Amino acid sequence: MADAIIRGMHGCSREESYVAPEDPLVREKLEWFRDQKLALMMHFGIYSEIGICESWPLSDGDAEWGRNEIDWESDPETFKNQYRDLNKSFNPVRLRPEVWADVAARNGFRYLIFTTKHHDGFCLFDSKYTDYKSTAPDCPFHTHRYADIAKHVFDAFRARGIGIAAYFSKPDWHCPWYWAEGMDRPVAYNRNPTYKPSEHPEIWEKFVEFTHNQMMELVRDYGPIDILWLDGGQVNPGNGQDIRLSEFVKEARKIRPGLITADRTVGGENENYITPEQSVPDYPIRVPWESCVTVGYAFSYRFADRYKTPRQLVHLLTDVVCRGGNLALNIAPQPDGNLPAAAVRAVDGLGAWLRDNGEAIYGTRLADPNEDGITAFTASKDGRKHYAVVRLPEGEKLGETLTIPWPHEAEKVTLLGLEAPMSFEKTDAGLVLRIPEILVGHNPIAPAFRIE
Repeated sequence: MADAIIRGMHGCSREESYVAPEDPLVREKLEWFRDQKLALMMHFGIYSEIGICESWPLSDGDAEWGRNEIDWESDPETFKNQYRDLNKSFNPVRLRPEVWADVAARNGFRYLIFTTKHHDGFCLFDSKYTDYKSTAPDCPFHTHRYADIAKHVFDAFRARGIGIAAYFSKPDWHCPWYWAEGMDRPVAYNRNPTYKPSEHPEIWEKFVEFTHNQMMELVRDYGPIDILWLDGGQVNPGNGQDIRLSEFVKEARKIRPGLITADRTVGGENENYITPEQSVPDYPIRVPWESCVTVGYAFSYRFADRYKTPRQLVHLLTDVVCRGGNLALNIAPQPDGNLPAAAVRAVDGLGAWLRDNGEAIYGTRLADPNEDGITAFTASKDGRKHYAVVRLPEGEKLGETLTIPWPHEAEKVTLLGLEAPMSFEKTDAGLVLRIPEILVGHNPIAPAFRIE
């Protein structure tokens, strides 16, 4: 596995191991994906109630880092029972999917990645195959009009023209056929099954059937979805955990032709794009990819979270796009279902920048060069237009001229947002632009220019 992962990019398969899909509809859908550039990711679940890490505190093998916020209970078994029972108090009564969708739409998010089920097994959709869900009678939220959370969230985002990716955890730590009782290892010993599937194929087959059934519910009953975003890379044939994913994907695409599958960190035909986590590669990647990064410091809600500034978000998005990828920006809803106001203010700043400069982001492809110092370059798909985005550091003010290190010829340069034609001189250092007087002495987040 070590050879398959890019160092410094947590959970990301290597570009060299990428397997391009043969299905022409999937290839076409991947071109759509590469046009979108910006996704809203949302981690929401029972863990949100108490502001801790999602799922991972349940795994004894991950306790050293997964339980570093568990300061009220020292006994692991007591804590794990407390966590599992959070379904009995989950009640996000301020949840308004249409408000979430409005925030996404006004700020330029083009698709949603939503946690329908994390590793803890609690479902935010009305699965027929478990009672551990937001619609179950023992969950107080089950009487709410939005109890089938995934359905209403997906419907609200689709109504605003936003694509849908269903996050689904392949491992299920609540399923009796994954963390099975009375087996070789204690329940929650680590993130893997409590048995070897090869030695207990009858139990493993029950888990495979359960997993296929739940994924098919999402594809069939919660569609149309564009992407099936599969987490839990330990569930893979090379690790002795073969859920026969290719068999499932073949059936799923009969219902949703062109469905993209992101089988994270596993590689092969079902990892249609690769997914760095909480990191961005520092060089171009020429296969489809997407970095998932948080607006705060964690994927799940924290009561004392610290959020990135609009400048940081704009520069982050520009870093990703100029290197050929998409950015999945995670906002974690509060326990009551509302979005944190500070997180919304941060993405409102990003959205304001995109309204003026989105032409340099959406639908673009890698440019040559793709960046030089603080200047990032992108290109239109036909190559007739290029864009330069200058990632100005905080406090650095524009002077009367600005040098864009563009090594090629240029006939026309336009400042986006103002649509102002720029006077410029071609020199050995690049294009020396005369900055409009209105901007001289100011510190814009990232001025962007169209080069023709």
